[in-house]
Amino acid sequence: MATSTKKTSAKPKALSLHLGLNLVSASAYEGWTGPLQACEFDANDMAALAKGQGMKPTVLLTKKATRAALLSGLRSAAKTLKTGDLFFLSYSGHGGQVPDRNKDEPDRKDETWCLYDGQLIDDELYLELSRFAAGVRVLVLSDSCHSGSVTRERTPPPPPPGTRAKLMPDAVGQRVYAAHNAFYDKVQADVAREAKVVDPDAALAQVAVTGAAATATALVGAFKPSVLLISGCMDNQTSLDGEHNGLFTEKLLKVWNQGRFSGSYASFHARIRAAMPANQSPNLFALGPAAAFLKQQPFKV
Repeated sequence: MATSTKKTSAKPKALSLHLGLNLVSASAYEGWTGPLQACEFDANDMAALAKGQGMKPTVLLTKKATRAALLSGLRSAAKTLKTGDLFFLSYSGHGGQVPDRNKDEPDRKDETWCLYDGQLIDDELYLELSRFAAGVRVLVLSDSCHSGSVTRERTPPPPPPGTRAKLMPDAVGQRVYAAHNAFYDKVQADVAREAKVVDPDAALAQVAVTGAAATATALVGAFKPSVLLISGCMDNQTSLDGEHNGLFTEKLLKVWNQGRFSGSYASFHARIRAAMPANQSPNLFALGPAAAFLKQQPFKV
């Protein structure tokens, strides 16, 4: 008697990683701790959102949000996830800059995330994201300054009086780099040697910083995963801290409306941007074959 077998497609797997830093280590930042108020709330709220959508979240708050912890989390997810799976990464904290030693112009800067024990350079992040398998969807939400794109040398204006900006002051950044330049220069050199993709800084600098930035996929075709990044502001603006959430995260959660939002990532970004003041405009760009991902409902596994 013949028997038949029925193949069922496995449900996509979804992991998420959420970082929120209300301060950084004084020893890693030359005495500066950069106290903020709402970043840990941001991370916890993003983790709750992710869990509600069927993801398995990991949360790294302040002292646990180290370079090693983030890199370990990214690499573990990259090894685990396969085509069709989803990885959601959120960061809330200060943004910074270090001199870009991989270019000919010595005054160019690389944007950074200020992790507890040191900065993560944007080139490092893009390299780690490129390790994900083809067909993996990667969503990055960055509620920090210098998170908008890779445009260089556009100094943000001071934040409105009485507000806290998620921005490591330039003078602090210069002191930190002067004290740790051997480390940061080596990181950039290591990334340059290992990278198998088109340099994202060079590629994305040519891309419009609007919702149409999905065209970045044509410039960074070597990216196998589909990557979307929605940031808290443009590079010439500041992301503001708050009492419970950062301004970007607050508006994002309001637009999300506990899952009632049913549009695409493109319309999600547009709605968030419309809800923000003129001095803080969330940005969107894409890496890899992300056109289909851009049309999906946000956070959908």
